[in-house]
Amino acid sequence: MSNSVYQINKGINQSIEFKGLKAQYIWYLGGGVVGLMILFAIFYIIGLPSIFCVGFIGICGGFLVFKIYQMSNQYGEYGMMKALARKQIPKIIKIYTRKVFLM
Repeated sequence: MSNSVYQINKGINQSIEFKGLKAQYIWYLGGGVVGLMILFAIFYIIGLPSIFCVGFIGICGGFLVFKIYQMSNQYGEYGMMKALARKQIPKIIKIYTRKVFLM
């Protein structure tokens, strides 16, 4: 009988992280890059000069990466969902009749 050595995966049930991006922000960055590639193709097919296309997409891509990393650092894994949920909670509940309490 041979002895087997099994490696234990310590990162099980943890969210994924890639170069500092956490959880859903990886998908946001991927979607943004795909969108920029489609925009570049549209600009190139229209006939705009390629130096303009590359420059514009480069600037937009840099801004996209900057904003995604900023959101990832600011909100973390679940913080943006919590911030969006907090905005949906009403600040004041006004009830002008007592019918709600008399049932």
